[in-house]
Amino acid sequence: MKIVRFSDGDSPRYGALEDGSTRIVVLKGDPLFNPVEPDGRIVELDEVRLLSPVIPRSKVVAIGKNYADHAREMGGEAPDMPVVFLKPNTSVIGPDDPIVRPSWCDELHHEGELAVIIKSLAKDVPVEDVDKVILGYTIANDVTARDIQRADSQWTRAKGFDTSCPLGPWITVDPNLDINNLRITTTVDGEVRQDDTTANMIHNVAELLSYVSSIFTLLPGDVIITGTPKGVSEMKPGQTVEVTIEGIGTLRNTVRDAE
Repeated sequence: MKIVRFSDGDSPRYGALEDGSTRIVVLKGDPLFNPVEPDGRIVELDEVRLLSPVIPRSKVVAIGKNYADHAREMGGEAPDMPVVFLKPNTSVIGPDDPIVRPSWCDELHHEGELAVIIKSLAKDVPVEDVDKVILGYTIANDVTARDIQRADSQWTRAKGFDTSCPLGPWITVDPNLDINNLRITTTVDGEVRQDDTTANMIHNVAELLSYVSSIFTLLPGDVIITGTPKGVSEMKPGQTVEVTIEGIGTLRNTVRDAE
């Protein structure tokens, strides 16, 4: 099952979309905080605009250098412990929303990633219990002002600006999804830039969630993005970037300059 957040001209609504179907069963409320209950309406997928499937109530927790080859392409070896940083919820946009290159950025990069959606309060979660606090999975693009990342001593400005965290197109809820072996590809205007698998993560999803929950209390709707494979590269205004993850779908956004 997929959980979608969408607009049909009114306030954002939530719905359930079965695999292989184009019919969205509209739900009465946010499934993070309400029982999954249909409101009696069904809408077609191509009749609505998909939004970011979640707006984090508090934070997006991001992981850096979680693929060894990516750490090397950034100029070093991967650290022993996960690199953790935060992206504000104001950085989140949805599928087909524009990524806006800030006026102070000259080099904007894509970073396709698997994203984990938290469904319940989580603190100091053992590795063996992480499934109990996960709602499902979506796709993220950890958009980065690479020139600013190189210039600053920390990553807040480079990775936290508005539109720097596209999420979508939906949340996949599937207990049979093998999250430890999913192919991730990123294309820019159809050219493959990243092509790898989550099997090459240094720290897998369970390890990351357990580690992050030892630092922060995670709240329902929080998002953990799990690191990017090698192949990060520049996106220019007018180009379209697509991140595809096996078993989940494709997240598509176009880049433009700030007005």
